[in-house]
Amino acid sequence: MYGWTGKILRINLSSKTYRQETYAEEFAHKWVGGRGFAVKILWDELKPGIDPLGPENKLIVAVGPIAGIPAPNTGKTVVAAKSPLTGGYGDGNLGSRVTIQLRKAGYDVLIIEGKAENPTYVTIEDDKVAFHSAAEIWGKGSYDTMDWLYAKYGRSIGILTIGQGGENLVRYAIIRSMEGRAGGRPGMGAVMGSKNLKAIVVKGTKNIPVADEEAIKKIGTDDLRQVGKIDKETGWSIQSTTGVLAWCNEVAALPVRNMRKTFHPDAWRIDGERLNEARVATYGCPNCTMRCGITILDKEGHEAEMDYENIGMLGSDLEIFELAQVGSLNFLCDDFGLDTISAGGTLAFYADAIDQGAVEGDFKFGDAERAKELLRLAAHREGVGELLAEGSLRMARRFGHNSEDYAMQVKGLEISAYNCKFIPGMALAFGTSAIGAHHKESWVITYEINETPRDSYGREKAQKVIELQRIRGGLFEFIVACRFPWVELGWDLEHYPVYFNKITGLDWQLEDFWQVSDRIYALIRAHFVREFPDWDRTRDYPPRVWFDPANADKEGPIAGKILDINKYDELLAHYYDLRGWDDRGIPTRRTAEKLGLSEEFAALEKIIKLKD
Repeated sequence: MYGWTGKILRINLSSKTYRQETYAEEFAHKWVGGRGFAVKILWDELKPGIDPLGPENKLIVAVGPIAGIPAPNTGKTVVAAKSPLTGGYGDGNLGSRVTIQLRKAGYDVLIIEGKAENPTYVTIEDDKVAFHSAAEIWGKGSYDTMDWLYAKYGRSIGILTIGQGGENLVRYAIIRSMEGRAGGRPGMGAVMGSKNLKAIVVKGTKNIPVADEEAIKKIGTDDLRQVGKIDKETGWSIQSTTGVLAWCNEVAALPVRNMRKTFHPDAWRIDGERLNEARVATYGCPNCTMRCGITILDKEGHEAEMDYENIGMLGSDLEIFELAQVGSLNFLCDDFGLDTISAGGTLAFYADAIDQGAVEGDFKFGDAERAKELLRLAAHREGVGELLAEGSLRMARRFGHNSEDYAMQVKGLEISAYNCKFIPGMALAFGTSAIGAHHKESWVITYEINETPRDSYGREKAQKVIELQRIRGGLFEFIVACRFPWVELGWDLEHYPVYFNKITGLDWQLEDFWQVSDRIYALIRAHFVREFPDWDRTRDYPPRVWFDPANADKEGPIAGKILDINKYDELLAHYYDLRGWDDRGIPTRRTAEKLGLSEEFAALEKIIKLKD
């Protein structure tokens, strides 16, 4: 079998044991890798109703057949588990040397199970696994932890680690690796922390099995150069993702004041142009020639690596428009191991709830210094941080007073930095994202604003959301590679079957990948339904405040306009119909059979009645 090592490394922290397992070629072809492997393993091995922060949960680290191969932006790894934040399937990807080192060690998947008796880190060197005391680094931030491990093992190793947020089980704690690399928004860092696992260190020396090694080396290396050339010609990396901030402000899509507002006159102070002017360094993932990690000095003099999402959520959404202060908040999130999107969304909700009289507190929009202290409290679960560590949905349910209406989340995961109070298709993308409100799976907003009527709720928008989910949340998540060459530089999708076929020896076309994408989305939905048997379509709704006329902008390009709840429901119905899901948002028996999921959905039917 080419393209896959065919091996899984299972590590049990409770017993300090490990074993190698093999999987069949059929499994590889059906699920491909990354998110595909993760969702299937977790479906098979987790019992419904387990505590996501208990030892029964399992952390999956998975790569795909393209991951780590010298080709454009292939340095990505997927981390997955049952989410402590949403209660359903959760995952994320991050750039990491683990991608290459894990494949060279001989594995496509790590399964981490059980719980260590004491703080522990694990080293993996080819066939050897060792368990070490993490006493010296437990309680340290992720930057100090990585420096400590690099000093001990060298800088070529792959590292996955957590900060204090993961140790203290903050429900939106993430996993960190290299400079500003982070992933696992739905609490994957908290799952690591719940297992007393501070870090995973990986180093491998084996060859990655490739069908046509000379061809992929030539094609991949040439294409890496070509992507770098296009980046220089277009100048995308000058502002990288932060270039979208000015556009969002212009078209009334910027998150401001817990998304109460859609634009702000001071937004230019934290935009991509200002960020580029303040740049002191640039970082990127392995196998990347369009590095997006623009780094500035924060208010305290730390290097803070920025992107649009953290500037939007820790800047404009909190009405903080001093770039160095936004950098400080971003640095703290990275060091503590907190998701910047959920951290920003949670703080914005807290300030809003105080404004609305739902709770008493001393935090106000624009107060950067208090925001820093609140992040520290959340990461350590001290004082009000015990509450903030739970995320906005759980906070709202505790506050009451209809505050859930303006907790900006879907399924418990905070919405990314796009204010969709009058952007129906992007609202649908957030509503139907596989893991909760995340932008990465269907970034339909530019298509919707630039190419279609903004106020349309037509079937074509639902189709576009699905098309992008198949590519962004499917293809790139299971092969595994970064989507940016395609998204930002127009790198043709047809390149990816070429890489895949040269690596695996197969003869797949792009269309062959869409069936895998749909299969993965259906099984992720089944994960959620299994955990929440009272499932209904309202779980795919964005926050009620986006439908509230009282929340409409008073001025600007969308003054007086909001989402129409009845039309949104019609748009959601189109989405379900196109996917072959029933009116509750659950795949039908016919769809399950078509996708090769008859066995999985037969098990699901023991919990909830399926429709034909």
